[in-house]
Amino acid sequence: MTISQRTIKIALATVISILIAQFFQLEYTVSAGIIAILSVLDTKKSSVTTAIQRVISTILALTIATILFQLFGFNTYIFGIYLFFYVPLAYRFNVQSGIAPCSVLVTHLLLEKSTSLTWVLNEFSLMLIGAGIAILFNLYMPSKATQIISLREQVEAKMREVLLSFDRSLQDGRGKNQFQLLDELDDLLEKARQVVYVEFDNQLLAQSTYDIRYFDMRKEQSTILRYMAINLNLCRLPTRENKILAGMFYLTADQLHEQNTGIYLMDDINALLQFFRESELPVTRAEFENRAILFQLLNDFTRFIQTKKDFYEAHADVLNAR
Repeated sequence: MTISQRTIKIALATVISILIAQFFQLEYTVSAGIIAILSVLDTKKSSVTTAIQRVISTILALTIATILFQLFGFNTYIFGIYLFFYVPLAYRFNVQSGIAPCSVLVTHLLLEKSTSLTWVLNEFSLMLIGAGIAILFNLYMPSKATQIISLREQVEAKMREVLLSFDRSLQDGRGKNQFQLLDELDDLLEKARQVVYVEFDNQLLAQSTYDIRYFDMRKEQSTILRYMAINLNLCRLPTRENKILAGMFYLTADQLHEQNTGIYLMDDINALLQFFRESELPVTRAEFENRAILFQLLNDFTRFIQTKKDFYEAHADVLNAR
């Protein structure tokens, strides 16, 4: 939600809450507006959850305050005792979001020196109006679907860049792979994670975890790529095996897409593993070390492709519907 959207929602929700409270001839009507301000949050889920918590918190606060004021009278010391009981109970029942607004409502009872049903209902009504109007305004949340699609494409494009850099690194055998691309990829994944969780919290009824799982999968792949980058920097011999594995990275970069099943790539990797096993043994120490690193790279790359393959199999129904 942009600042302008939030500003409009807060302003309208505040004014309407006060007007409704005035229409029902409640006292301290401005408090309904203040509660609305506090209840306009970033997502539908957080708004509804907080509103429910504050209603429960109001019942708790008014009950404690009524008992204490009835037993010991209306004064500042009793208000302090009320807080002594109310605050820990609010945390205990996970309704602490209502501590501030509910305590303001209790001060109205203190100022009026009354806990009559009329005054208790007045305070409860202020909470219902403020929180309720805020929920109504928060039912409209712009969809982030377009932004999520864009982030998905950016993540995939950045992964292609990483794989192509791996290809170049293995081709020349200089071991100068840079981590800047991986850092940029992780930044994109973190941004995407924040966006998809906001979108998820704005889906009150039909919630889908697909986008969350997708970017979790890409994050897992990014971690594997980082391990591979470390090993790539140790490959300093431009051998035939280097070029073959580099070709696999190039092929994967060319095919990297949300819809790719990973099945054919896994077949290619298995064929490459068999080729490595049947190749002539290294002769020099440097060749032996290089072969060991290549074998580790291939094992890590197998995990990279298997991660995507597992994701596709788990979400085939969603992917096939697209």
